[in-house]
Amino acid sequence: MSKNIIICGVGGQGTVLAAKVLSQAAIANGERVLSAETIGMAQRGGSVVSHVRIGEDIYSPLVPQGQADVLIAFEAAEAVRNIAYLKQGGTVIVNKKVVQPVTASLSGKAFDENEMIDYLKKVAATVVVVDTDEACRELGSSKVVNMVLLGAASRAGLIDANELKAAIKQLVKPDFYELNVRAVDWGK
Repeated sequence: MSKNIIICGVGGQGTVLAAKVLSQAAIANGERVLSAETIGMAQRGGSVVSHVRIGEDIYSPLVPQGQADVLIAFEAAEAVRNIAYLKQGGTVIVNKKVVQPVTASLSGKAFDENEMIDYLKKVAATVVVVDTDEACRELGSSKVVNMVLLGAASRAGLIDANELKAAIKQLVKPDFYELNVRAVDWGK
């Protein structure tokens, strides 16, 4: 049985590292993984979408639209933008925070996180909303949003938290290991 996962956010949020940790955890568990990123103007806060496919019956690294089991969104606007990837009955794990794009700031129109979360709840079977601002305050770092959301994914049954922690140990500098593990536990 395969798992199709979309991880989306904006440049600088840690989506690519999250995809690598998730992939490494699955590989360490003996599973076959294909993954790819589609990055647009990521250094300037542009959209970043990572595709992670786990299982024997996969032949392309890109998740087809309507086939993602899980959508992990680092901010609500990106969740809405990428909802077409989610299959019927799929799960959305979403950071409730909205990163206002430059176009919204310039036009004087702001994206409303509550409207976006309400929309997601109408179109997805399960929506897990995570307050990463609260997590970052409690953990003392704004750089752990990715691991908090992966922790929430483990709570939702996507992957075992211990497998995530082992992957973090392999991929993250030792000085940041404990902080990232605490972030996974917070999300869980």
